[in-house]
Amino acid sequence: MRARIERVYRAPSLDSDGFIHGSTVEQLVDTANRFFAGCDDLVVLCLDEDRLGVRVAYEAPSPPGPDTEGLLFPHIYGPISVEAVVGVVDLTPEPDGTFTLPRSLTRVRGAHRPI
Repeated sequence: MRARIERVYRAPSLDSDGFIHGSTVEQLVDTANRFFAGCDDLVVLCLDEDRLGVRVAYEAPSPPGPDTEGLLFPHIYGPISVEAVVGVVDLTPEPDGTFTLPRSLTRVRGAHRPI
């Protein structure tokens, strides 16, 4: 993986939107099902915000939708240092292509913010 060699991860959205889109543990399943249903190669990066070394802002999605009203999502304004990654969890779809919260993430609610 390129991030291991370069020691940082740069999502394409960093160049196109100016930040990397993130989700909290509580937002993860809805986000995955909305944008990635059926994908079978996803992983969740669990991050320690204190180790990122870049600004993280909790902001409304753009454009907002009726089901995201009032929600704030973590936007990471710079590349993610591999030192900030405290866990990597496979996000495997159900047979119908949808996602559920991996068991390993149920115990970290509020502790780490998956991306």
